[in-house]
Amino acid sequence: MTRYIGIDLHKSMFSVCFMTASRVHFSEYKMARLCDFIDTLDASDKVAFEATGNSRYFMNQLLPYVSEVFIVNPRQFRVISDSVKKTDKTDAEQIALFLSKGMLPTVRIQDEQSIQIKSLVHTRDRLVKLRTSLKNKIHNILNAHGIVSKRESFSSKKGLENVMSYDVPEIAKLELEVIISQIQHLNGGISKLDKEIEKQGKQLKGFTNITSIKGIGAKSGTILLSVIGNIDDFPSRKHLDSYFGMVPRVNISNERVHYGKITKHGNKLGRTALVQCTLIAIRYSDYLNSYYQRLKVKKGSGKAIIATSRKLLGIIYDTLKNDWVFTDFPNFVVA
Repeated sequence: MTRYIGIDLHKSMFSVCFMTASRVHFSEYKMARLCDFIDTLDASDKVAFEATGNSRYFMNQLLPYVSEVFIVNPRQFRVISDSVKKTDKTDAEQIALFLSKGMLPTVRIQDEQSIQIKSLVHTRDRLVKLRTSLKNKIHNILNAHGIVSKRESFSSKKGLENVMSYDVPEIAKLELEVIISQIQHLNGGISKLDKEIEKQGKQLKGFTNITSIKGIGAKSGTILLSVIGNIDDFPSRKHLDSYFGMVPRVNISNERVHYGKITKHGNKLGRTALVQCTLIAIRYSDYLNSYYQRLKVKKGSGKAIIATSRKLLGIIYDTLKNDWVFTDFPNFVVA
């Protein structure tokens, strides 16, 4: 008999609901004693729990001992968050119940390498944002002392060195010295991450295919591939568009039809990389450029670049799905 096991997962402990057609019972376990829970499992069991920081580790520990493991999408499974009676026990029971009915919205499980690359990319993004905030701080300090500067000048080593030559009070000079040293340290860390991201990206399936598209470089191609993962997980272009959050919100009621802004669901860094690649690709591809220019006249540049990004995502989908490698992307020549 199949058991449906719902788990309310936390860092140090987890509550478990074991559900069959005739019985429901509960248990609690310490994460440090995960082995005690594993000893209770059968090969026919189905297990589900919400996505959390340690859900992937938890899944890997259980997979060899059960039939299936499902990680629930908390954004779509609002039964728990909207519950009037919210306890670990009732949360686990709700997950087990919906699992038994086959009604749980789950997240897509990607391979370990894609997950690690996404982690590298997120770390890089945080460091870049921190570096930008420090550059803004330099600009503000100089501006407060009547010195006009451009933020982009702080991107080079020489530009940062020139900052220390300005005539400012000693306290401000000390502050600038500390900020510059932090920026230089961040530059080194970001450079290391860039090299590792590109190195790992070259090992991903589809890297040669996606980087043969003019406008997609090694780093951006790696980011896009880490988000996409296995292209066979997406039955059509529309599924990939939705996964990237590049589809409009739709509200249809009675005779009223409204299409809003894009949903922006999914990976923000992947979506940003896609738009940046599109801005480059339209310089080389007459097909993408004419599409962009036509929409720009009707809807403005903002909506036009988003629509063109979706068009490029469709090309990426076909490229990976059909194993294309472009020898001349502007003229759509495939090897």
